[in-house]
Amino acid sequence: MAATDNVNNNSISKPSLYLQDMDEVQKVFKRFDTNGDGMISADELSGVINALGSDTSPDEVARMMDEIDTDRDGYINLDEFAEFCKGDVNGVGDGGVNELREAFDLYDQDSNGLISAAELHQILTRLGESCSVQDCTKMINTVDADGDGYVNFDEFKKMMTNNK
Repeated sequence: MAATDNVNNNSISKPSLYLQDMDEVQKVFKRFDTNGDGMISADELSGVINALGSDTSPDEVARMMDEIDTDRDGYINLDEFAEFCKGDVNGVGDGGVNELREAFDLYDQDSNGLISAAELHQILTRLGESCSVQDCTKMINTVDADGDGYVNFDEFKKMMTNNK
C-alpha cells in the first residue's frame, strides 16, 4: 500500500492517523511498547492511556487487555495490535461500540461531542507525531461527512470500522 501525503485525494487510501498502513501500525506499537520487548504489557498500555489524559482504572485496562490479547498470553503482540487497529477485534460492529466511544472520548478533549483539528493535533503531538494543525484539518476534512469542520461520533465510528 503506497503512502500518500495528499489527504485531499479522492481515492480509498486514508491518512496515517487511521492506521491502515502496517508501517504506521508498527510506529504506534513501538510507542506503546516502551521497553522494546515486542509486546505491550498492561502497565505500558495504562501508561500511554494516562499520557493521553485519560484516567483509566486498572479494571478498565484489564478489560482492554482481555479484548486485544487474543492469544491470552498476557501481552499484546504486533499482530494483535494490528487487528485491533483495523477494528476487527470481536467484530467491532456491535461489541466494539464502547471501545470506539472510549477512543473518541480520548480525542474529544473538551467533551463537546466533536473532535476539532486542535484536539486532534494535541493528541497526535502527545503520541509523538509531528504534524501541523493544518494537516489535522485536512485529516478531519477526509471524514467530515456533514461539512461542519469537526468529526462527530458517527463519522468517527464509520471511519474506524471501514477497513477499505
